[in-house]
Amino acid sequence: MNPAEIIARKRDGHALSREEIAFAVQGFARGELPDYQMAALAMAIFLRGMTAAETGWLTEEMLRSGTTIRWSSLPPRTFKVDKHSTGGLGDKVSLILAPLLACCELHVPMISGRGLGATGGTLDKLESIPGFRTNLSIDEIREITERVGCVITGATTDLAPADRKLYALRDVTATVASIPLITASIMSKKLAENLDALVLDVKFGSGAFMKSIEQARELAESLVETGRRMNVKTVALLTDMNQPLGRLVGNAVEVDEAVATLSGDGPADMWQVTEALGVELLLATALDTDRDAARQRLVGHVESGRALEKFREMVTAQGGDLDAPRPRAAVAKDVCATTSGYIARIDAEQLGIAVIELGGGRLVMTDRIDHAVGLEMLARIGDRVSAGQPLVRVFSSHSDVSRVVVRIE
Repeated sequence: MNPAEIIARKRDGHALSREEIAFAVQGFARGELPDYQMAALAMAIFLRGMTAAETGWLTEEMLRSGTTIRWSSLPPRTFKVDKHSTGGLGDKVSLILAPLLACCELHVPMISGRGLGATGGTLDKLESIPGFRTNLSIDEIREITERVGCVITGATTDLAPADRKLYALRDVTATVASIPLITASIMSKKLAENLDALVLDVKFGSGAFMKSIEQARELAESLVETGRRMNVKTVALLTDMNQPLGRLVGNAVEVDEAVATLSGDGPADMWQVTEALGVELLLATALDTDRDAARQRLVGHVESGRALEKFREMVTAQGGDLDAPRPRAAVAKDVCATTSGYIARIDAEQLGIAVIELGGGRLVMTDRIDHAVGLEMLARIGDRVSAGQPLVRVFSSHSDVSRVVVRIE
């Protein structure tokens, strides 16, 4: 096949065949298709889109570019499940949901990512726990998942390597915001876990990648359709990210809030999202047949203390020490209201950028993170506030917190 002809066909709006997509992806993964041609194809996909069939084939070829996790030691009828979030501020649901599902006798081999841009990363949060390892091999992922029931780690170089190479190109060619490319990137890594069921938390709002609910719904439909094409029970929920999820934003502080939630003492909105995602997986695997029973199962594991103990067990298995002191900022400073009124809007994306500028996140992957940096939200949208009332508490060694802004009307 001629790569230039494939690029031209997509540029002109034609649907590509499975063979053409396989030729491009596998050639790129092997280094036979040069970066500039793959970048041109990514731009053509960005501009022209893809059909559901094309997106499914793209996902499958990215998956085929690497290995998958094999679960030969698990007994029959053992369900492997996972959850993926499209990213948001204060989103520490993975830390709560993985051990909670493991308490339900589900196995959760969760492959997660780092923060880049305004949203935080699950791996960065967990690395605020002294000793916690996020670079597990496939053998370690398999062993810990089978023994503990859950693991949260980064992707290995063997899982969907074509996606890793393509994402680097998308990042520098302004083609990240393409639903087919986003779908193939997310699903190829998740499907490499050999799952039985997957739940997706697709966020919308000021602190999300998808700003409108219509964009989020389009992405959710693409993800679900691709999962079903690959014979994985897949469901997606749309959740609001117009303000941080929970009360704490950062790394070490979010671990603290996850522990509090696993102890039954977390914010109501944090539990609401966690519970909703967990219920969907319990129904998808038929461990429960109605929502009330599924909710009671999840609540019971929190109330019994088993969920927190499972989290501790996972942390220990991955080399971490949950009892060791976590980073704490030297300075806590309140940002106060300058006038009285109601909280009309919170620019969650700008809050995320403020965390980065204070050292709590990264603009490029080589940036070092100060795990102690964080925010505590002291007011929510709709709250009545008075002039001088604290709105946000900033944990940082920097004195300049002027980027942390909440608009009052």
